[in-house]
Amino acid sequence: MENEQQYGQMNFNLPHDVVPLPSQGLFYKNKKKSVKVGYLTAQDENLLMSSNSDNVINQLLKSKIYEPDFRIDEMLGGDIEAILLFLRNTAFGTKYILSSYDPKTNQRFDAEVDLRELNIKRVDLTPDQEGLFETTLPTSKDIVKLKLLTYGEENMIDKEMEIYPKSMIAPIITRKLEAQIISINGSSDRESIVKYVQQMPIADSKFIRKFLKEVEPRLDLTKQVRTPSGEIIDITVNFGVDFFRPFFGV
Repeated sequence: MENEQQYGQMNFNLPHDVVPLPSQGLFYKNKKKSVKVGYLTAQDENLLMSSNSDNVINQLLKSKIYEPDFRIDEMLGGDIEAILLFLRNTAFGTKYILSSYDPKTNQRFDAEVDLRELNIKRVDLTPDQEGLFETTLPTSKDIVKLKLLTYGEENMIDKEMEIYPKSMIAPIITRKLEAQIISINGSSDRESIVKYVQQMPIADSKFIRKFLKEVEPRLDLTKQVRTPSGEIIDITVNFGVDFFRPFFGV
C-alpha cells in the first residue's frame, strides 16, 4: 500500500491537471484547496480490465494523485468523488448512461446525463480549525463535537459490517456514530462516548446523520431525467469500477 501511494507521489512531473476539492482543504492539516491528478493512460486500461473488485478504484487513486502530503484514506469522500469525476471525464468524456425504472410502467430504461452538470453542493456552515462541527442535540440537549468520516474510515466500517456474523444485527449506525462523535459536553473519553451512543435517543441519532449530511462538502450526484412515459424522476450517479467501464464492454 505504501509503495502504491509513493508511486503516485513520485510521478507528479507527468502530465496532470489541478482538481479543486469540494472541501476547500478545510478539513486537512495542509489546507490545500486542490490536488494535482494525473490522466488515465493505456496502462491504466489494463488495471480497469483486470478485476471486478472495487480495489481497482483505490489503486487508481493511489497512482494518480500527485501530492506528497495526501493519502487517500485520510481524504473526504466528496473530494475522492471529484477526483474520480475528473479521471473519467478526461478519459472517456462527460456523457454517462444510467439505468432506472419508469414508475408508471415499471419498465427499465436508460438515460444519458452530462457529468459536467454535477455541481458541488452548497454548504453554509464551516468547521473549526480542527475540522470539527459543534451542535446541540435536540432531545438530550447535550453539546457534541462531530467529525466527517474520511474515505478510509467509511471503507473500514463497511468492511467490518460485511464480515459481521449473518445471525447478528450489524451495528453500522452505532459504529459510525462512535467514529463521528469526538466529544460530548467537553469530554473526549472514548469509552464514555461508546456507552453514550448505545443509549442515544433515535431522534438525536437521526439528527446527527442529517446534520453531517447537510454540512458535508461533496458533489450533488442527483440528476432529474424524463422517463419514457413522461414522468420526471431523480436518479443518482454512483461511483465504482463500472463508472469507468461502459467503453470496455465488460
